[in-house]
Amino acid sequence: MRTNNKPQRLLCIVSNMDTGGAETFLMKMYRQLDRTRYQMDFVVSGDKRGYYEDEIERLGGRVFRITRKTKDFSAYRRELTHAVRDDGCPNVLRIGSDALSAIDLWVAKKAGASRLFMRSSNASDGKGVIGQFIQKAIRRPLTSIADVKIAPSELAAEYAFGPKAIRRGEVRYLHNALDLNQYQFSLEMRRSIRNELGLNDNSLVVGHVGRFTAQKNHEFLLKVFAELLKQRSDARLVLVGMGELEHNIREQAKVLGVLSNIIFTGLRSDIPALLSAFDVFVLPSLYEGMPNVVIEAQAAGLHCVVSDTVTREVNVTGDVAFLPFTDTDLWVNSVLCAGEAARVDKRNQMADAGYDINEEVKRFVTLVYGADDNARELQ
Repeated sequence: MRTNNKPQRLLCIVSNMDTGGAETFLMKMYRQLDRTRYQMDFVVSGDKRGYYEDEIERLGGRVFRITRKTKDFSAYRRELTHAVRDDGCPNVLRIGSDALSAIDLWVAKKAGASRLFMRSSNASDGKGVIGQFIQKAIRRPLTSIADVKIAPSELAAEYAFGPKAIRRGEVRYLHNALDLNQYQFSLEMRRSIRNELGLNDNSLVVGHVGRFTAQKNHEFLLKVFAELLKQRSDARLVLVGMGELEHNIREQAKVLGVLSNIIFTGLRSDIPALLSAFDVFVLPSLYEGMPNVVIEAQAAGLHCVVSDTVTREVNVTGDVAFLPFTDTDLWVNSVLCAGEAARVDKRNQMADAGYDINEEVKRFVTLVYGADDNARELQ
């Protein structure tokens, strides 16, 4: 219980505060908080200033930049300890895709953190067979440090914490909720974005939002799009995001002869407007925990075509098709059907399924700032 008028603080440990799904989830929660009562601070290890850092500071949060543990473990431990103590030894939340992320919580506990939380952010981390074996071997002993385990989906929970943790009821689920009204389809935004990007009103616009990394599988997306163009020469692919593989994807698009039909937007802050401009959303990821952007696309009334490696829990509206990588023709046909489907307002359905940010932030506050008894009710 608070004994003064200062807000309770939550210290979030992340790799960086760029526009990844887990980071965006945290920011959605942060914006909705009553910041006279609750505050969030962030520990990052990225060398560059993150996309959200300016906003964090405007909202009254602090950013602690520490050395990566893989670069200098001694410096990392010392700097993380300082961050925890400088922040008043608050509750500490670690966002991570694998069990090794829990090492940060062990350091935080030794530094005096009050209560420890871990949120799984993915259903894999792209490691090979040996890496997967190690993950399974160490996840229970390492993640046992967390007082509360959190996940956006069962796949993400199983990867980080294991099936036994799920069966024992040790995992709390928090949806990747959003401001549903913000994502409502807008004809005005559609026209504005299409005009900005030079897109014809009648063009079939295929959208994708995600970093240019191996996980997002842009190479496969290009192959599907190249086949799609044979049936719809007016089709355009809009790729939103940045990443280390962007140059490679541009080169592959050039080889396939489709570069002139693709628009690379870079990072954008107007995702709702872009979703209004799309006709269909495609996500052929190799793995995902609970992709925020597919939830957002459904809130905008879009039909989505995703890989069958993505958790089925993402299909909130019934408008998500899950496909294998074995048949590009199947992807093309699904994209065509999805792109021609009627756009229906699904906000009420999504709110009923627990994806209204106004309700989910209450669960977040109870879970990370509230009493133990209240937290148990969120199972």
